[in-house]
Amino acid sequence: MRYRKLARTGVEVSTQCLGAMMFGAFGNTDHDECERIINHALDAGINFVDTADVYSQGESEQIVGKAIKGRRDDIVLATKCFTPMGDERNHRGGSRRWIIRAVEDSLRRLDTDYIDLYQVHRHDWDVDLEETLGALTDLVRQGKVRYLGSSSYPADWIVEAQWAARRRNSERFVCEQPQYSIFARSIEEAVLPATLRHDVGVIPWSPLAGGWLTGKYRRDAEIPSGSRFGSEGVFARRRGGAGLDEDPSTPARYDAVEGLATIAEQAGISLTHLALAFVDSHPAVTSTIIGPKTLAQLDDVLAGADVTLDATTLDAIDKVVPPGTDVAGIEHYSGNPSLRPASRRRAG
Repeated sequence: MRYRKLARTGVEVSTQCLGAMMFGAFGNTDHDECERIINHALDAGINFVDTADVYSQGESEQIVGKAIKGRRDDIVLATKCFTPMGDERNHRGGSRRWIIRAVEDSLRRLDTDYIDLYQVHRHDWDVDLEETLGALTDLVRQGKVRYLGSSSYPADWIVEAQWAARRRNSERFVCEQPQYSIFARSIEEAVLPATLRHDVGVIPWSPLAGGWLTGKYRRDAEIPSGSRFGSEGVFARRRGGAGLDEDPSTPARYDAVEGLATIAEQAGISLTHLALAFVDSHPAVTSTIIGPKTLAQLDDVLAGADVTLDATTLDAIDKVVPPGTDVAGIEHYSGNPSLRPASRRRAG
């Protein structure tokens, strides 16, 4: 396992970060097995664990908190707030009211006195960014949080957050957690250059594009049962039960997987390891989030922790998915209100 500094913090984190989204009702419901996965990752040299309050509505945080008992001081622990936690209208977002409540809830579930990295899960278009940063800064000064981060922020918000912190003498975001994979490269256009200019660390999520870049989904092959894109999977549920056959982006994804599989074979590595090494090759990236559901999946990604790609392989990937572009069907969850009709048309 390799390690890198998290931006200017002086904290060293492993180049693979254990993501805990699949622990709990959303993925693996066996708490004992989830704890074994977490401790196996720690034993392998991972010292960075990322979860969120919304993952299985707090269950993931509870699992992580129990698993790291006795090892807490050796772990860089990250969690997030923003996404709705229940039906109450104020139990969500980037307001001071919710952030103060959410961090206390996470501390209790994680059974810890402090959170190393506290991240805003999405940017809140309806809340003044200075209010969000002010509340987070108070948490740092109270010792409940060590560092602050953002997730899925557009480039202009990343820059604005840095300037807002300077204007108000607030704590700044030291890292950004974006979606980044061979399938989702649009952040290369502006987000990653912005993080490099402002010395913001990057910890990408979904480097395997929901399992597509493991080779799990192939043309004319049966979709694995229990997979995210299967008929009962989480992505199919979001589409109202529609499977891959009904998704118009599926043919383009199959084409890309077939081209990438050939590149991986020529490089002498698995498609999974090609995808993870691609993300790690960008100079902006600090640590790549891996989200195993089973011990076997964890062992597979750990085996690729030290894989690097040469220029020839990276150039070949660029021909399949050009730099700064996304494969069809990628969703970045920005929800930009500026794109709504009422925001684009003059009244009257």
